[in-house]
Amino acid sequence: MPPVNAKKVTSAAAGTGNGMAAPVLPNFGAGEAAPLYERVKRHMSEAILVGEWPPGMVLPNETVLAQGFGIAVGTVRRAMSDLVAEGLLSRRRKTGTVVTGRTPHHSLRFFFQYFRLHRADGSLVRSTSQFLNIAARPATAEEAERLQIATGGIVAIHRIRHADGRPVMHDKLLLAEERVPGLPRDTEMLPALLYLYLLEQFGIRISAVREQITADLASDEDIALLGLNGREAVLTIDEVAYDQAGVPTILGWHRATTAAHTYVNEVR
Repeated sequence: MPPVNAKKVTSAAAGTGNGMAAPVLPNFGAGEAAPLYERVKRHMSEAILVGEWPPGMVLPNETVLAQGFGIAVGTVRRAMSDLVAEGLLSRRRKTGTVVTGRTPHHSLRFFFQYFRLHRADGSLVRSTSQFLNIAARPATAEEAERLQIATGGIVAIHRIRHADGRPVMHDKLLLAEERVPGLPRDTEMLPALLYLYLLEQFGIRISAVREQITADLASDEDIALLGLNGREAVLTIDEVAYDQAGVPTILGWHRATTAAHTYVNEVR
């Protein structure tokens, strides 16, 4: 699928009706394994997530969009219906189809901007990331097996997340080096939104995550990084993130304090 900011694009034939420019559309004539409506849906959702289609934008009608994409109206209609059901788009009488700016809590799109620690009042926590270290090294036999790589190395990332002015979680992530060529080795250059960066730079779209959640007593490292007062309980999450082809892409280990926040895994 062409990236959201692809150079080779066609413009919709009509404006949005609210003073905003018409969305830029790729041509979906080239073949790809995924069903066509899924590719259109993916493009539209990613355009919303990266801000190219901002909240409040009124999209051209289905016929105009279909012409811009170079596909049938029915295909566009099916993709848009899914996005309406998911809450990314809203149909309004006398206005048309509008970008809502909302994302479902259970969707993996959620990971682009948030992680799932909520305040005691239930409000979402917006986090900031500080990268502590990034290094390339040979993969162990277990790591190579879990990431489905025959040979080669891995990139190991360690970061800490802050919310409401305090450290709340630190993460250790492993990626196959061969899948992320050119990933910066300088912590100052690493992108804050890793999932979004993988999508934009490498075409890797995280489509599924498997988590194992337990509790543990804080380690010396946890106490130092999270500012704990000794061997407090910490939440631990062992994670495997899979790409759009079902390939294990990230092995992750997360350790968090829940003294002021609650972990929420919500499906609705």
